[in-house]
Amino acid sequence: MFKTKNQKIDLLAKKCFPERIVELEKLFSSPTKIYIDYANVRPWSEKLGWHVEPQRVLQFFRSFDTVRDIKIYSGTLKGDLKSEKENKDLADSFGSGYITKSVKIMKKSIDVSSISASSPDILKNFIRPSLLRQLKIETIEYMNAQLADLNKQGVYFIEDRKCNFDVEIGRDMLLDYEKKECDCFALWSGDSDFAGPVGQLLKDGKRVYIFSTARKVSRELSELVPDGLYIYDIEKIRNFICWNKEMEGSSANK
Repeated sequence: MFKTKNQKIDLLAKKCFPERIVELEKLFSSPTKIYIDYANVRPWSEKLGWHVEPQRVLQFFRSFDTVRDIKIYSGTLKGDLKSEKENKDLADSFGSGYITKSVKIMKKSIDVSSISASSPDILKNFIRPSLLRQLKIETIEYMNAQLADLNKQGVYFIEDRKCNFDVEIGRDMLLDYEKKECDCFALWSGDSDFAGPVGQLLKDGKRVYIFSTARKVSRELSELVPDGLYIYDIEKIRNFICWNKEMEGSSANK
């Protein structure tokens, strides 16, 4: 059952998009837990043309009485004021459902001064071997020349940031299953690394939903659709979860 105390969500649900509520009530017909890989979700805005607002996601899905818990996983870049504020806001909103760890910053060399123009030694740190083998020598030489130009400007390293929650999310999903706390699992990520735990849950007769955007679901997850995986396009609930200024024209935004 859907019931909200938020006036804007209530108006959207009753007057503008009641069919979305009916659809989700059917999906969440039994105890459900939601897992949001925010590092995976945040970049979707480039594809969507609008942003997913975590606090609105929380307000919206808490309105379904079968949703038992909503967890959000977000890395914190220590010393970065914007990152620290964003994560404080998430912690304040999600409470115990907020999980974080420090973003790792790794320096990777782009110094090509000691290699030949046709050497792939530096490029292999950034390009998968299967693709690198397909590149022509001329392409490798051109890319090395671009790196050499950066070296002349005094740039010899780039920073690569990494903060992956695949292990933590997969673990939490399987633990929740073992504790028999829910029957439905809603995962906000299209990452291929989730194919293992998702496949196991489906094999054990549980319902699993991937909340994502078009063409952002990995092949490995898409291949589980015949086994019962349901992929839900978040474009359908845009007005419930986006920034206020990005809402499509509706009476709720006037």
